[in-house]
Amino acid sequence: MNGRKTDIEPEIELPEDEDDSSLPDSEDIASGSDIDLSEAKAGSFAAGRNAILEHARHAPPGPGVYRMIDANGDVLYVGKAKSIRKRIIAYTRQTGHDSRIMRMIAATAAMEFVSTRSETEALLLEANLIKRLRPRFNVLLRDDKSFPYILITKDHPSPQILKHRGARTRPGDYFGPFASVWAVNRTITALQRAFLLRSCSDAVFESRTRPCLLHQIKRCSAPCTGEVSPEDYAEYVREAREFLSGKSRLVKEELAEEMEKASEQLDFERAAIYRDRLAAFSAVQSQQGINPRGVEEADVFAIHQAGGFNCVQVFFFRTGQNWGNRAYYPKADRSLSASEVLGAFLTQFYDDKPCPRCILVSEDIAERDLLAEAFTAKSDYKVEVSLPKRGERKDLIDHALANAREALGRKIAETSSQQKLLAALAETFGLKAPPRRIEVYDNSHIQGSNAVGAMIVAGPEGFQKSQYRKFNIRSSELTPGDDFAMMREVMERRFKRLVNEAVPERATEESPDASTWPDLVLVDGGLGQLNAVRDILSGLGIHEVPIVGVAKGVDRDAGRETFFVPGREPFRLPPRDPLLYFIERLRDEAHRFAVGSHRQRRKKDIRESGLQEIPGIGPTRKRALLHHFGTLRAIEQASLADLAKVPGINADTARRIYDYFHERAS
Repeated sequence: MNGRKTDIEPEIELPEDEDDSSLPDSEDIASGSDIDLSEAKAGSFAAGRNAILEHARHAPPGPGVYRMIDANGDVLYVGKAKSIRKRIIAYTRQTGHDSRIMRMIAATAAMEFVSTRSETEALLLEANLIKRLRPRFNVLLRDDKSFPYILITKDHPSPQILKHRGARTRPGDYFGPFASVWAVNRTITALQRAFLLRSCSDAVFESRTRPCLLHQIKRCSAPCTGEVSPEDYAEYVREAREFLSGKSRLVKEELAEEMEKASEQLDFERAAIYRDRLAAFSAVQSQQGINPRGVEEADVFAIHQAGGFNCVQVFFFRTGQNWGNRAYYPKADRSLSASEVLGAFLTQFYDDKPCPRCILVSEDIAERDLLAEAFTAKSDYKVEVSLPKRGERKDLIDHALANAREALGRKIAETSSQQKLLAALAETFGLKAPPRRIEVYDNSHIQGSNAVGAMIVAGPEGFQKSQYRKFNIRSSELTPGDDFAMMREVMERRFKRLVNEAVPERATEESPDASTWPDLVLVDGGLGQLNAVRDILSGLGIHEVPIVGVAKGVDRDAGRETFFVPGREPFRLPPRDPLLYFIERLRDEAHRFAVGSHRQRRKKDIRESGLQEIPGIGPTRKRALLHHFGTLRAIEQASLADLAKVPGINADTARRIYDYFHERAS
C-alpha cells in the first residue's frame, strides 16, 4: 500500500532509514534546535514554513487528520495521514514543492490536528471535513443535491411504495439512489405492475370505499377495500423488497413456479395473474437501456479531463437495472491527475450515502484498497472498489467514460458562451469586470395574500440553485399588493444580513465561492423598484453594488424590456440580441422561483385553514370534495367538469374552486 495523496499533493512518506538532510527530524522539531523561527514577512513561504514548524512540535505521531488555517481563521486544506508528524515535517522541506503547494504553505498561519484510531477512520473524517469546511486547496464536490430513493413503508399494516428524498425519518426500507426523480417514477410505475403495491397516502387508503383506477388498470391489488387478503399483500411486499434488494432472479423463479402450480391445478385465472406479473417483471428489467446481466449492484465512476475541467460521470446499477446517471464537475487544480481527482471525489461522494457492494472506477486510484476498507467499515457488508480491464464491467466503464467526455464537451461550450455573455453584460451596464455573482429579485402574491420575495443566483457556471433564497413577507403594515414595500423588505433583510456577517469582498477566479456579495443586482421592475432598492442600500451604507431594473415590455411582451441604470437614461437592447435573451432567462428563472414559492405557501395555508377559505365552501362541501377526489392535490388538478360532478357543487361553485387554484400569480 503506498501512501499517495488523492487530494492536492503527492503524499510524502519518509521511510525510517531515510536520511534527508533537507528535512528536520522529529527530535529537532520537538526541541527546537537548529530551527530558525525568526520573523518573516507575513504571507511569504518562509512565514508559512515557520508556522508549520512551530505546530509540528505538537503533531501526534499516529494516524489522523490535519487542517491548515490562514491568518483569517479560514481552513485552507484538510488532509489525512498515516503519521501526522511525518506529513507535517514533509511540508517544511525547503525545496521540492510545486507552486500550488508553496502558495498553500505561504498562506498557512496555524494548524489543527485530530488523531484517529486508524488510517481508514482518518479517511472518512477527512471526507466529512472537506464537505463541511470546503477548503480552497482541496478537491471539492460542488453538487450536493440529494438523491431520490424508493421507500416501502413499515408503519402501516398495508405498506406503501413511494418516492422519497431527504432525511430518512419514516420507518421503512429505502432503495436507491436513483439519478433523477424521473427514474424513480418510472421504476415505481413498473414495480406497481409487477408487485401490485399501493402508492396512495394513508389518508386516502382509510377513506376508500371502492377500488380506485389503479386497481382497474392492474397497478394495485387494492388492499384498501379488501380485494386482496392481508397475507397475500404481505407476500407482494416481501417479493418487492427482495427484488429491490438484489434478489431479482430468486423472485422471478418463485413467480414462475407459482404460475406452473396454478396451471397444474387448472386454476387458470390465478395462473394468468402470475403470467401478467412475470411479464411486468421482465419489463422492469428490460426497459432501461444498458442492463448488465453479470452486475446486480454497482456504481460506475468514469472521469474525463479537458481544458482544465473535470467531469465525473456516475451510473447507478441495482437489481441488474440501470437506475440512471448524473454528471459532476468537481473543483480541482488543473495540475491534478484524473486518478487523484477521482480518489478525492469518491470519499466525499459516499460521505452521506450508502455504498453498493461494488464500485467500478475508470482510473487506478492510489488508495483503492484503503477506500474499499473504509467503505466496508461504514457498511454492513464487504465493498469492492474495482478497476475493470475486460468484459462486461469494462464495457460499463467505457460507456460511462464516453458520457463523461460528451458531458464535459457540452459544459466547456456552455461555459465559453456564458463567459462571453457575462463580458457583454459588464460592457452594457458599465461594470468593472464580468460579474461572478448575479442576484435577481422578484415578488409573487395574489392580491397581497401569501406574498413571497425570491432571490436567484447566477454566475459563470449558470444558475446556482443551492444559493436561491425565498423571503416570506412578514410586515403587517404593508398595503396588500404594494410591490415597492415588498421589495424594500426583501432587500433590507438580505443586505442587513450581509452587512452583519461579512465585509464585502469580490470573489476571485481562484476562489469563486469566497464571497456571497453580488457583483450585480437585477430587479424585476421599473424605476420605482429600482429607487426602492437604492434607498435601502444607501441607508445601509452600501453604494458599490451595481443595480439594474428590468421593466417588462409593452403588453408584457418579452423582447421589449426597458433597462433602468442609475445615472443613465432608460434604454432597450436590440431585438434578438443574445444578451437580451440571457437577461430574460435570468428574470424568468426568478419569476418561476417566486411563483413556485408563493404556490407552496398558499397550499400550506389551504391545508391549515381548509377549503373553507374558498368562497362558498363550507364543511359539508369540503367533505364532499375530499370524499370524491381523495386528496387536495387531486382537487387542485381537477377540471371544471370534474368539479361540477361532485354532489352539492354547482357550476358557479365549481368555477370559484377552479379559479382559486388556477388564478395566475403576479
